[in-house]
Amino acid sequence: MGKNVAIFLICFAIAFGGGYLFFKNNQASEPAQNGEQTDQAAKDKAIGQQQGDASDNEGRILVQRGCISCHSVSALNIQGGATGPDLSQAYVNVEGKHGVPIEEFLKKPTSAVMAGVLGDKPLTEDELKAVLEALKTASEK
Repeated sequence: MGKNVAIFLICFAIAFGGGYLFFKNNQASEPAQNGEQTDQAAKDKAIGQQQGDASDNEGRILVQRGCISCHSVSALNIQGGATGPDLSQAYVNVEGKHGVPIEEFLKKPTSAVMAGVLGDKPLTEDELKAVLEALKTASEK
């Protein structure tokens, strides 16, 4: 019985050590998963991947603020999430749908989902202007 325990412990140590070395080497080759990539670098990468063919970064603010997590803007060739509606005509449709002009909606959303999203981190005045400009450009295409 003592011989069996010794064999078990030796096999366990070899397997444990081999697994440790295997996973340690895999994690070292993937620094983005270890949090070594900064938030700004991640945003820049997402902008490059998600921006599509939008010229002059018309929708850059929508990517930076994370709007594309739920929304796409097909008029600007920005592919995003499918949870929320496409924002290509939001500039002209929001008032009819939510009862307030888009500028007021972005400051104080009347929908529960958007109130939760923008309530934690409201748009600054510069961001609001940039979002309005992007949505206006999208609606004109």
